[in-house]
Amino acid sequence: MSKLLLNAIKREPVPRRPLWIMRQAGRYLPEYRALRKEHAFKDLASSAELATQVTLLPIERYPLDAAIVFADIMSPLPALGIEFDFAPGPIVANPIASAADVDRLPEPNLDRLAPEVIDALRMTRAALDDDVALLGFCGAPWTLAAYLVEGKGVKDFPTLRAFAHSEPAALDALLAKLSELMAQYLIAQHAAGADAVQIFDSWAGVLSLTSWEAQIRPHLERLLTRVGEAGVPRILFLQNAPHLMEAYASLPCEVLACDWRVDIAALQARHGDTRAVQGNIDPAILLGGADATRAAAERLLDRVSPLGHIVNLGHGILPGTPLASVSALIDVVHAETL
Repeated sequence: MSKLLLNAIKREPVPRRPLWIMRQAGRYLPEYRALRKEHAFKDLASSAELATQVTLLPIERYPLDAAIVFADIMSPLPALGIEFDFAPGPIVANPIASAADVDRLPEPNLDRLAPEVIDALRMTRAALDDDVALLGFCGAPWTLAAYLVEGKGVKDFPTLRAFAHSEPAALDALLAKLSELMAQYLIAQHAAGADAVQIFDSWAGVLSLTSWEAQIRPHLERLLTRVGEAGVPRILFLQNAPHLMEAYASLPCEVLACDWRVDIAALQARHGDTRAVQGNIDPAILLGGADATRAAAERLLDRVSPLGHIVNLGHGILPGTPLASVSALIDVVHAETL
């Protein structure tokens, strides 16, 4: 049976638009909250069996068109000898502060390239119906570097930005290592059953376009090219960086995914002849309940052409989201007949 999501990625006609939700296996689900009472986040993410269970939770509750493997963007970094914990976001044990720190990073140990994620993908694929797509993902090189240099998530990542100017060669070497590792990681996810992959670039917006072009583009382009040459469909998600959206639209990918700050209809008008688009309801709207969600979903479907459109939020679903809002979103999308 064909998968609605993959048909939309290829910009083929579909009977209705596909829908999945970023962070759909998360804290808004009572089943997930029950699991978290028994297991820490790191324990869930590091166990293939538990990660599979969590990945399937939203699919068991809702008729979504894709599952996305439960993992963290930091999951593959032990392959570079990186130690980290969560409190609640990633905390790196030994942040990178110099060129010598980058030089000391070992050659990647592919046996430590998130084997739990690869196993979870295999297990999830075996459990999913044939018409439900399975997504893998990774963090973009710059987003991963943000945590490795800063040590944790902080507003605007000033230490990272200073490092980019004081140690440009070291940053370039770090991004090269990360882009190569993420390419191998995504290709391995595809081989394990992922139908497509999403690359999350959450922190590129702290850079100007000029800095992004000089420091980030070559590495991100290399990652996307490697993955595309392996035949893996690519969804590229950009968060909080409308000033970079057109630059990202020039990168090699099948789907441009944008947050709620971007006019997705205008993005589609400019690039929809060659790219699918994904998004982009503001996750905060769902906090307002079913009626507000329904109205936002109807506006989205009215403004955006169905050809090559994947319905999603503009970022991850928020923990306090009422289940009725999710049901309302699904009802609107499923009621569409194309």
